[in-house]
Amino acid sequence: MHLRSRRTLVAALTVVSAGSLAFAAPTTAAPNASTAVSATSATTAKPTIVLVHGAWADASSWNPVISRLQHAGYTVYAPPNPLRGVASDAETIADFVSTIPGPVVLVGHSYGGMVITNAATSLPNVKALVYDDAYIPAQGETVFQINSAQPGSCVSVDPSLFLNLVPYPGAASGDADAYLKTASGPSYKGFGKCFANGVPRAQASLLAAGQRPFAVSAGSEPSGAPAWKTLPSWAVVGTQDNVIPPAEQLVMAKRAGSHIVKVRAGHLSLITHPGTVTNTVIAAARATG
Repeated sequence: MHLRSRRTLVAALTVVSAGSLAFAAPTTAAPNASTAVSATSATTAKPTIVLVHGAWADASSWNPVISRLQHAGYTVYAPPNPLRGVASDAETIADFVSTIPGPVVLVGHSYGGMVITNAATSLPNVKALVYDDAYIPAQGETVFQINSAQPGSCVSVDPSLFLNLVPYPGAASGDADAYLKTASGPSYKGFGKCFANGVPRAQASLLAAGQRPFAVSAGSEPSGAPAWKTLPSWAVVGTQDNVIPPAEQLVMAKRAGSHIVKVRAGHLSLITHPGTVTNTVIAAARATG
């Protein structure tokens, strides 16, 4: 939230409180045993987990991980990622995270890795990054560049073979919303085998029907200075990923100095192997203490 917006919000709340609501004034008590216990609890509280989805997905893709983290006692948020551009998406997530008190572990899947890499540079409360089958870019790198760095990506062929392009209001000239085609075709495995390999067919069909589009221009927008240079990071690498080649995931993870966890999974390990992803997030959370 920009400073001007914050000032406006504070002013509005002041008017409301003066005109119609009565707020109890804070009281000051002498330190005692109970306040000491509260202070100790505050310093040992678990960090909040913020999960950022990628392209052609939405926050529900995190549901298997969210339920496990909540069962383990963590506060979890999975805000929507606009999928409009690296810088603007990162600003959106940074604004959200800036409202959370206390330490945060920021987690990104796929394109969400681009977003958290850029968002966390302006967030002092982010203590660790977790990448799940994700881009871990260096400054200046783009999604399209990373996809083509190693052979094997099913989304590095001619875009007309795997994307349905749809106009959207306010788009810059040449830009469009990109949806993955459901059916297979020349040099394209289809949604189920490209993006959702390892996911049961019926579930993959639901994911294809409900996918959120990714602005084409976001794929060529260079990443900024990476937060992983100053923050500890973890990387879950799906060894059967057909979107981001596992070899390239390992290159990026090693460059970032990430703790690497390999899992025999496709691009959607957050759905097919949520236990592994959850355990990795918890490991990162515990390391922030």
